[in-house]
Amino acid sequence: MKLLDRYIGVTVAGSTFVVLLVLLALFSFGSFVAELGAVGKGDYTLTIAAEYVLLTLPRMAYQLFPVIALLGSVIGLGVLAGNNELLVMRAAGVSVARITLSVMKVGLLWTILALILGEFVAPMTDRIAQTMHNAALIDRFAMTSQNGLWARDGQNYIQIRDVLDNGLVGGITIYEFDDKQRLLDVTQARTGQFIGGKWVLHQVARSRIDPAGVETRKLKQLEWRSMLTPEMIDVVVVKPDSLSFKGLLDYIAYLRDNGLDAEHYKLAFWHKIVLPLTTAVMVFLSIPFIFGPLRSVGIGQRIFVGTLVGIGFYLLGQLFGFAGLLYRLPPPLSAALPTGLFFILAVFLVRRVR
Repeated sequence: MKLLDRYIGVTVAGSTFVVLLVLLALFSFGSFVAELGAVGKGDYTLTIAAEYVLLTLPRMAYQLFPVIALLGSVIGLGVLAGNNELLVMRAAGVSVARITLSVMKVGLLWTILALILGEFVAPMTDRIAQTMHNAALIDRFAMTSQNGLWARDGQNYIQIRDVLDNGLVGGITIYEFDDKQRLLDVTQARTGQFIGGKWVLHQVARSRIDPAGVETRKLKQLEWRSMLTPEMIDVVVVKPDSLSFKGLLDYIAYLRDNGLDAEHYKLAFWHKIVLPLTTAVMVFLSIPFIFGPLRSVGIGQRIFVGTLVGIGFYLLGQLFGFAGLLYRLPPPLSAALPTGLFFILAVFLVRRVR
């Protein structure tokens, strides 16, 4: 049986690798075309655009892994079925359950690979890509780090710890210097929102520094005009999907400690937990494509149906994610429900096969 596992595993893994290359080529080409609009701005060149897209490939592969696993398994098993090799296996007494086990061993391999990509590779390459992208496009921004966004606006240096939706930011610190780079003023605000072309800061502590000492005033609200806009901030902000498990946990803790909404990041955290399981479920779902109602159709039709299933799963996941945020559903439920529904569907179809 080890020989059987190896043969099925190599076939399914090979087809999955081909699907991975094809989908990454398609999606990376689309990303590169989208980046062409920024070429010529600042120091952004075609070479930097190509490097940026290449560095985002690990995150792209991580997000596409469930669909890749489904299509790769369908194609690999379809090749075996088309060559009558599965028929020979069944005639030799190998059960559908035993073939399923061989396929799921490959699914376990992809699950481990998805974990490595999502936790170690993608966060690192995304951080490099974002830094390179920002440095070439916008010279105002100094850096992004685990402590938030640092920006320069004239004689002011600004740190923004949290970026939320609708132009809302949190954890703002503004350092104002004079022409001789002496610190004059430090303004700290719990939150700020961009309204009518200006920032409105809330729960402000403003410290004026001079030779006589430091004078601090507390204000409920303060208007602040700056060249910094939400669009500029959005360019450099690290998205939740680009963070590791630890990065998300640290950020959620920060938001909770400061009384800010962390639901979006909690949902991203649970999506990261569920995605490897989703990959395994999609591999399991490929079994009915070969032994179920689609066993008599061609490989092209199987690929077409598999693509529709993958797109359906993606749309369902997006729908439950938005609905969860809108109706304040528990993030674990919003993240796991689509995978749970597809797992129930896969079990039902496999039981019918048996």
